[in-house]
Amino acid sequence: MGDPVLSEVEMSGANRCDVAAYYWPAYHDEPRWRRFMPDGEGEWQTIRRAEPRFEGHYQPRVPAWGYEDESDPRVMARKIDAAADHGVNVLIFDWYWYENAPFLEKALGDGFLGAENNDRVRFFLMWANHDATTLWDLEQSHEWKVVWPGAVDRDTFENAVTHAMDRFFHHPSYYRIDGCPVFSIYEIGTLISGLGGIEQARDALDWMRSRAREAGFPNLHIQAILWSRIPPSLSMVPGDSRETQDNTVAALGVDSLTNYQWCHYVTPEGKYDRWAAQAAEAWPRWADEFSVPFFPHVSIGWDTNPRFRKFTPHLVTESSPESFGRYIARAAEFAGERKLSPRLITVNSWNEWSESSYLEPDEVFGMNYLEALRDAIRT
Repeated sequence: MGDPVLSEVEMSGANRCDVAAYYWPAYHDEPRWRRFMPDGEGEWQTIRRAEPRFEGHYQPRVPAWGYEDESDPRVMARKIDAAADHGVNVLIFDWYWYENAPFLEKALGDGFLGAENNDRVRFFLMWANHDATTLWDLEQSHEWKVVWPGAVDRDTFENAVTHAMDRFFHHPSYYRIDGCPVFSIYEIGTLISGLGGIEQARDALDWMRSRAREAGFPNLHIQAILWSRIPPSLSMVPGDSRETQDNTVAALGVDSLTNYQWCHYVTPEGKYDRWAAQAAEAWPRWADEFSVPFFPHVSIGWDTNPRFRKFTPHLVTESSPESFGRYIARAAEFAGERKLSPRLITVNSWNEWSESSYLEPDEVFGMNYLEALRDAIRT
């Protein structure tokens, strides 16, 4: 099983890079999800109830395809076709493990893996190992109380990664770099804290790598998410107390870096073009600072008001498909100039509806964001 080249096949050689969109698996029912979403349709209940907070505020966001159940393979098949047809050849599924069991896994396990066309795009996992809080509960979102902690001890770590590896890594559509399955970790600091320190975290990751080799892979590719709004002179790897950020990356044996959302290191306020310009300024700095590849990231927008009863002022205005497309093109150019292999771009996101950062069509823009992406990577 070699490296993924599906983009070149699907786009008849037109794609200049791999485009990986994060997938938030929140739009289906499962018993523990009803703790936050009692209506039985997942986070669609929050999206339906969103209200505009000022004149011109684009809320509620209404999906052009309707409020569909993503765990249905037929529903997921349409998403896969739309992604592949517009140059998104990888989906990064946010993957959760709480109370020593998977959470919100049906979108991937039932929907994607059950779709007949799941060979059209690749996928990999990003362990979203943050605390589960009342942010997901509209009535208590402002309290940010922890419901399930994201940190895990060694036994729980081994249970989680064994499940992920055994269920997903051997699937022919799983994304690999140099033959190695890619496994992304959202909060490196939370991982370090739960496992008891950097040395213990390195030992756990080495154990995971050995399990990958025993399973027949050359190794494992660990990708870490960079995020923080603290000054660049300090660490942008959560939990890093060493002299430089790269020391922690090297100590853990991390293979590559990217971002999940621009809001994690640039305050989300004002016009999109200004926000995007500030975010993109970090790419060359990180590429020079780290001893492992940094893959550029592009976000679509930011407005989390659907999740709160009271207005939250941190939001990005004047987002547009045209502006988004320009930064996709800029990311593709950056990947080419830096000779990244693969030329991977991450995008937030396929479907973060409650954060107003999504590629899926809505009633205002239709397929315009997907079309802008397709045109940008073909240029």
